[in-house]
Amino acid sequence: MAETLTAPDFSGWACPMPLRDHPRVVMGHGGGGVMSAELVTNIFAPAFGGSTLAALGDSAVLTLGGARLAFSTDSFVVRPLFFPGGCIGDLAVNGTVNDLAMSGARAAYLSCGFILEEGVEMSVVGRVAQAMGAAAEAAGVEVVTGDTKVVEAGHGDGIYLNTAGIGLIPAGVDIRPQRAVPGDVVIVSGAIGVHGVAIMSVREGLEFGVEVVSDCAALGGLVDAMLAVTPDLHVLRDPTRGGLAAALNEIAVAAGVGVAVRERAVPVPPEVANACAILGLDPMYVANEGKLVAFVPREHAEAVLAAMRAHPLGAGAAVIGECVAEHPGMVVARTALGGTRVVDLPLGEQLPRIC
Repeated sequence: MAETLTAPDFSGWACPMPLRDHPRVVMGHGGGGVMSAELVTNIFAPAFGGSTLAALGDSAVLTLGGARLAFSTDSFVVRPLFFPGGCIGDLAVNGTVNDLAMSGARAAYLSCGFILEEGVEMSVVGRVAQAMGAAAEAAGVEVVTGDTKVVEAGHGDGIYLNTAGIGLIPAGVDIRPQRAVPGDVVIVSGAIGVHGVAIMSVREGLEFGVEVVSDCAALGGLVDAMLAVTPDLHVLRDPTRGGLAAALNEIAVAAGVGVAVRERAVPVPPEVANACAILGLDPMYVANEGKLVAFVPREHAEAVLAAMRAHPLGAGAAVIGECVAEHPGMVVARTALGGTRVVDLPLGEQLPRIC
């Protein structure tokens, strides 16, 4: 007899909108915030099971034949396909390389799946493929397998990409969100919010007096420079969807610690600050594609910061706060006026379709 599958029970879900009262997928489910987390927690994790998946890191850490591997997959639906500083092709390569690097892994091989919409120009497909190849070469990885599918006109958005990657984790490296402890120093590798504003400026035809260029980049070399100082980095995370706020909240919850941030210490470039002020956005929630946030033991923080600043992708690195025992699972920011505010996990995404 065939097994009967039952629909998920929405009655126990924490968020009444749009999950319980309107149990349909909305754009916010892809935003990397509360709605994304509930989708994973209530639908995918129970369906797939397994302790490795339950860790919910940027990449899964696996042991195979005595080697420790990081394995990650990601899909890219950015609109527009081309933007200042990059395109969907190099975004896909760098995004997956960075997910592996956040476990301390040196990325080695990638797969790539193209989902093409009927009618997209071959020249566009070629430009994206060339960008992927160039980004892979720059990151020191090889695209070794892939797949191509075509959907009918009107059922896609030109090109969607999926990439998966594997890499080796060096001996003695154990980087995961659960390792954050009170006393850790929180460091961000540079200016935040740049990628999201760059995408928005092109998509909406907005001008801010200066061209905002995406920070899309592969961070493996920067992580190698940090690990050369000490293999005892506690946590690394690339703050993509949901921005720095989402990354900090996810780490705080995973480790059961509090995070205290000095708002004035967070590097926000003037063009991003101006754009966010005009549009009513908070830079802490705007996506990045070439930045990382690190939780570093205090005794190593000064040396790690110096190593980051000596690398081109970490020249703007700054200490923005610390991990604390108070308010576990919560992120708070000390404001410029001397008060404090809670930096919540975003519900959905301020700027959808940015990766």
